[in-house]
Amino acid sequence: MREKRPLRGPVREEAGPTLKNYITPAGLQRLKDEHLFLLSRERPAVVEVVAWAASNGDRSENADYLYGKRRLGQIDSRIRFLTKRIDAAVVTDPAAARQGSAATRVFFGATVTYKDAAGLEHVVSIVGIDEVDLDRGYISWRSPLANALMKASPGDRVDLRAPAKTEHLEIIEVEYAPIPMDPFREPLGAQSTPKVERS
Repeated sequence: MREKRPLRGPVREEAGPTLKNYITPAGLQRLKDEHLFLLSRERPAVVEVVAWAASNGDRSENADYLYGKRRLGQIDSRIRFLTKRIDAAVVTDPAAARQGSAATRVFFGATVTYKDAAGLEHVVSIVGIDEVDLDRGYISWRSPLANALMKASPGDRVDLRAPAKTEHLEIIEVEYAPIPMDPFREPLGAQSTPKVERS
């Protein structure tokens, strides 16, 4: 007869090191503005709707209540995410003065002009994960292109390795200047938007 062993609880792994969140000052401000908006305006407005809907009786068929609870979960999840990103932030100002060779080598915050194999010029700015905007040429410091460009200087040739092929790039210019960021904007249809009363 086999001996019964007590069930073990889930094994909890030790928390590993927090990955640094390199970000520009404007990018961090945008995260903080969204965090503040969710905590001080959006969440309280949704809590108010949920409380009102709960007071209407049967919650199982109450769409306002069910939607409000789901929305509250999404807001809380986003608040937790933003809190972690802000806590892990390592602010690096692209416009800060750099000494010696660091002023002409590619690091976080650099705006790089490079030529591809076809001779076409491209300009990219290396920014934080939360600041990526491909339409403006803002690429993540963790992207394959940024990894290929890192530590290169004007005149250097680097290889961009992709699954299908390797592309050869030539660095033309490395500049450190402010990288404009759009500020946080309250989303359309937000719960906290003041309701316009009809007359």
